[in-house]
Amino acid sequence: MTTVTIRLAAPADIPFIMQTERGEGFGEFVGRWELAQHEAEFAKAGNAYLIGEKDGSPNGFAILRDLDDPFGNVLLKRIAVREPGAGFGKAFLWLVMANAFGREKTHRLWLDVFVHNDRARHVYRSLGFREDGVLREAYAWPDGRRASQMLMSILRPEWR
Repeated sequence: MTTVTIRLAAPADIPFIMQTERGEGFGEFVGRWELAQHEAEFAKAGNAYLIGEKDGSPNGFAILRDLDDPFGNVLLKRIAVREPGAGFGKAFLWLVMANAFGREKTHRLWLDVFVHNDRARHVYRSLGFREDGVLREAYAWPDGRRASQMLMSILRPEWR
């Protein structure tokens, strides 16, 4: 049986994170940053980088933002796993949610996901996230194309 665990990332994990977000086929689904931006985000007090491990080896990452938000709104900025569709991602996401709601001040965990990312939207819904609305053509790809994003969230009472 596969064991899925979660831990806080260390600066030494940034190359793994960058490699994961650049995985084959991820370009249309997962954002990516350059090293300088990851280092800047990693250093912010209100952010947490989390590493999901499968049987003790890194297999995914998540970035939580706004952990210091006075209204308790925490953003799941990014989550990606090395092997989508293998079942690890859902278990990892559950642990990310537990980490966010394990913080006393968190009331709402929210994210945005590309509307064309049906697999991710299905996983989010299966764990209790609700679709809040569409940000029409809110994302601009480097080549000028536009993509719409779905806002999704789960509240502490729904998490319980």
